Amino acid sequence: MELEHKMTLKFRRLIVAAGLVVVVTMAIAAWNPAGQMAVAATSYQQLQKFSHVMEMVRRSYVEEVDDEKIIEGALSGMLSNLDPHSTYLDKEMYGQMQVETKGEFGGLGIEISAAEGGIRVVSPIEDTPAYRVGIKAGDLILKIDDQIARDLTLMESVKLMRGKPGTSIRLTIFREGESTPLEFTVVRDVIKVKSVKSDFLAPGYAYLRITQFQERTASLMAEQVASLIKRSGDHLQGAVLDLRSNPGGLLNQAVEVSDLFLNNGGIVSTKSRTGSNMSFKAKKGDVLNGLPLVVLINNGSASASEIVAGALQDNHRAVLVGMPSFGKGSVQSIIPLPDGSALKLTTALYYTPSGRSIQATGIEPDILVEPVLVADAAKKKKIQAVLERDLKGHIENGDSHKDKPEAAKGEPSKAMLGRLEQDVPLQRALDLLKGLHALRNAG
Repeated sequence: MELEHKMTLKFRRLIVAAGLVVVVTMAIAAWNPAGQMAVAATSYQQLQKFSHVMEMVRRSYVEEVDDEKIIEGALSGMLSNLDPHSTYLDKEMYGQMQVETKGEFGGLGIEISAAEGGIRVVSPIEDTPAYRVGIKAGDLILKIDDQIARDLTLMESVKLMRGKPGTSIRLTIFREGESTPLEFTVVRDVIKVKSVKSDFLAPGYAYLRITQFQERTASLMAEQVASLIKRSGDHLQGAVLDLRSNPGGLLNQAVEVSDLFLNNGGIVSTKSRTGSNMSFKAKKGDVLNGLPLVVLINNGSASASEIVAGALQDNHRAVLVGMPSFGKGSVQSIIPLPDGSALKLTTALYYTPSGRSIQATGIEPDILVEPVLVADAAKKKKIQAVLERDLKGHIENGDSHKDKPEAAKGEPSKAMLGRLEQDVPLQRALDLLKGLHALRNAG
């Protein structure tokens, strides 16, 4: 009876595998009705091969393997073999991804992609454990604890790095310019990403920061701009939009953020192999009313942040300062499956309004400014210059009685003043912004 049961089970499995081959082949034939039967026949042969290998694994592998594990492994391998951003999401990963877009999740706080030799850090997310210990965009993760990263799939790496808040993980990293690998111990935490931040760089000069494009990023940005305009006494003179180390996020939010600063013109278009292309254009209404805008980017600015930077650059709405962006110009579609898992599949490429593809080239800044470590020059005592007004008996200015234009309000926070002392690209952005404001007023 036991032998009969085994034979029956084997027969059922073969029937299921054969049925899968027939169904998929019929689907291929239906999708390619004219002159595609040769392709369908080849696909049929490959699916026969798959079912044969699957049965061999069941029958001969050293340990009994669950059918679901075999299928999930095959799906994962199929997707990861296409490009670094296509992947199979099991139920757990798909559920976690849905939570992430709302801005709160558990882990280290880094955006990663597959890379030769390990796992590449696209960008550390600001105010997260990874960011605080000093992990940087471009770092190559060689080991996760004692596991060799090159032997892991992207999803396996993500699962290893996630865990209970308060627990630690050890990352071994190769960083360009360093002679030996670096080792970081990172304590996992619940990641609460504040999508939009704002401050003043100087009275009248706004600082706007997007760390990640989430569900309410555009509306939060509009609220922050309105608040800064009010705090400046309605004398805002320009703004810096900081997209550095922003790994991207939701396409619709990138479009809406771009639209906030544009009165007209294209924002982004997508082109796919199936012809389901999209194009987005700006509606009238610029929240800054045409005030000068400078955008900061670096090699950690990816995907949605590159869409915003490209749209503002191509429409001549902003000057881009910093380093070339990451170059992720592909569109991933999330395709839910009936069992609660999903496919994350690359389906199209992004194009800026002028028709440039972002993919693998990124966005080039208008003004290249490399990040520089600033010495403690600010702490050294400065020599006070002697001016005319310092001389004894100097003649007073005859125009002192005239009414002066009302000054802009809004002092930078203590944290921003400290940041400005060290952040060279931000210093250059503020200098440029002041120059653009002066030029605009001169006109």
